[in-house]
Amino acid sequence: MLRFLARSSLKNPKWNPKPIIAIPQSPLHNHFSSKSGKSSAPKGNNNKADNQKPKKNPKRSGLDDSKTAAPDTKETTDERVLRARLLAQDEKNPSLNAGPKGRPLFTNISSLSRLSRKDTCSYFTFGEKELNQMLPEGLPMGMVKEFEESMRSALLVRQSFLDLRDNFRRIVDPPLLSSDGKGVWLGLKVRKQIVLDGPAHCGKSITLAMLVHWAREEGWLVFYVPRGREWTHGGYFYKNPITGLWDTPIQAENALKDFVKYNESLLKQLPCHIFDPVPLGEGAGIGLLKGVDSVPVPESSTLYDLVQIGIKQTHAAVGVVLRLRKELSLVKDIPVLFAIDQYNNWFTFSEYEEPATMRSCRPVHARELAMVNAFRSMMHNSMMVGAFSHSTAVGKLRKDLPDVPLDARVNLPRYGLDEAAAVCHYYLRQRLLPREAFSEESWKKIYYLSNGNGAEMRVLLPLMQ
Repeated sequence: MLRFLARSSLKNPKWNPKPIIAIPQSPLHNHFSSKSGKSSAPKGNNNKADNQKPKKNPKRSGLDDSKTAAPDTKETTDERVLRARLLAQDEKNPSLNAGPKGRPLFTNISSLSRLSRKDTCSYFTFGEKELNQMLPEGLPMGMVKEFEESMRSALLVRQSFLDLRDNFRRIVDPPLLSSDGKGVWLGLKVRKQIVLDGPAHCGKSITLAMLVHWAREEGWLVFYVPRGREWTHGGYFYKNPITGLWDTPIQAENALKDFVKYNESLLKQLPCHIFDPVPLGEGAGIGLLKGVDSVPVPESSTLYDLVQIGIKQTHAAVGVVLRLRKELSLVKDIPVLFAIDQYNNWFTFSEYEEPATMRSCRPVHARELAMVNAFRSMMHNSMMVGAFSHSTAVGKLRKDLPDVPLDARVNLPRYGLDEAAAVCHYYLRQRLLPREAFSEESWKKIYYLSNGNGAEMRVLLPLMQ
């Protein structure tokens, strides 16, 4: 049949198949097409032409973007270099160091222990080397960003820090009064355990780091954990068959290394009080040791020797951290302070999971981790501060936390109006915003717009026009 039709079509040249090809597309055909339903037969040529342009435009736009992007980055770098050069010249002009109402923008006090109420709303300058020596475990991200943006290692002296400092100072020296002449802090009695809470970017981590800096200036032994979230995320985890808790040897080794960085000289002077053998667990990725379940602690050992056992032997790292917690509670010669940042991560689930069935896993709570279980509780007589961190996205926790006193939580406020005035004048001094656009009305608008959020003010102020 097909052959017959083909032969007849060839014999009859008058037959024209074009009308069959030229049948216009129906609306129903357009609806089910993968292309846009708005296109039609006469517009097809226009769409085809339009489709040809983007093929050339990406190349052109890519070239244009590459040419324009490089100068923008270079301009930003050049502006930063120029700003650093101008700031170096500004150091020779003391008149620029004037704050709100002509008050000095920087305090002349060289030690955090000598700061008083009259130094509030002024900036305390840190030495870069000194800061790295006093806080070798690392600086909070908020402090790092502040130093980078302002190009100066200085922080605002806030009354909340002075109250926190005097709270622990009065524990060691009871006759001493607080900075406001009263024996209270933010309307509360002096206490040994405190949880710093408050809205995002109110300075909780920075306040805790300044407290650790001050305590070490005073000669205290401080166990500082600047990143508590790392205790519940990453590394290896093994369930200890004896304790029923989960061991994290990598976190234990890192904690011991951080602890010995600043406190080495003090640890060498403090003798051990517990000489029971330290139990061994599984090492980081290498399992248990065969035929050995503990490591002895000589009677002449110091706390430094104990820490070195955990650093040198990965199987003993978790056991040494747990033993160290008990040993620090027995130290009476010098004050001991536990300072934990990102403390709220210890009241929720960790990153780890335990197989429950063949097809499901059970999330492991932070309290089931041996290290967190040993250091989380505040139901003891030791001095301890924990700071919540909203940057880790833990979420809002209930007011009555387990193993925490009911009255331990204290809310830190965001910037007040006087503090915001000092901050804005400081950023003006550091050339973060144009001087010709700066006015009291403009910085107050930014203060109320950000609701005293320090990070947002630092971003919005350079946009002032």
